[in-house]
Amino acid sequence: MISADRLLPLWTKYQDALEAPVRSFEFPRFKKRFEDRTYQMGVLNLSPDSSYRETVCHTFEAALYRGKRMTLEGAAMVDVGGESTGETAEIVAVARQIDRMRPVVAALASENILVSVETYHPEVAAALLEAGAGVVNLTGRVDDRSFYEMIAKHEAGLILCYTPGENARSSDVLPPADDIFDHQLVFFKERLSLAEAAGIERLWVDPGFGFALNLPDSPDRIRYQTDSILQSFRLRQLGWPVTVQLTGAVYLFRDEVRVAQTSAATIALMSKANLVRSHEVPRVQPVLNLQDYA
Repeated sequence: MISADRLLPLWTKYQDALEAPVRSFEFPRFKKRFEDRTYQMGVLNLSPDSSYRETVCHTFEAALYRGKRMTLEGAAMVDVGGESTGETAEIVAVARQIDRMRPVVAALASENILVSVETYHPEVAAALLEAGAGVVNLTGRVDDRSFYEMIAKHEAGLILCYTPGENARSSDVLPPADDIFDHQLVFFKERLSLAEAAGIERLWVDPGFGFALNLPDSPDRIRYQTDSILQSFRLRQLGWPVTVQLTGAVYLFRDEVRVAQTSAATIALMSKANLVRSHEVPRVQPVLNLQDYA
């Protein structure tokens, strides 16, 4: 249960992490500044396999409309993806991903919208940075230093997502919930050293619990993801802002699943998340606006 007697011991035990400062940074080209508060990243899916139907855009016009609308609704960033991470989703070739995403990324960037591109392929990231993307949402492990140097050269940002295997589509089993943050700290320290050494100055870390694909939508998955959000503040000790995926629990919310992310956003705020990846921008933004009134 999420209650004061559950949260207070957690916050007390990890008080140093809870109070750890994280870096602020700017994207001058897009006139965006990210400080130690919670911002929203709206999802724009170009893969028809996405399980969240409301965010799938089947045409260029629909994608452009959605990207503009989410920005007006409060999204600080638009996250464009060309391949679903769902277990049964089609594996999309690199060239096809680029063809899907490049026109949308270029059009949104031309409107001065900060675009992140979700991928685990360096080739996709490179092509879309050239098209105008400002952030790479990396959902896999890349060891090539030149990849990080390329991001730094574009003065772009990088979201490092924890994956237990090579990427978000790998079938590797997640570590137990009690041990997950120890695994993540090791992972992020290694990845951050690569990125920082290459000169990247705009970074987020993402615990990646949205990729818990080995857990079906059930009480176990809800429990795992909720606990992960509650403890995500522990990653602040790394000195960089933390990103979390807002969950959409069909099992729990059923016909009202579209409000599930509003509930998750409340937990994310309590956990001092800095960037929430959301499918429901207008439903989540009022929750984030509470920061200005508390």
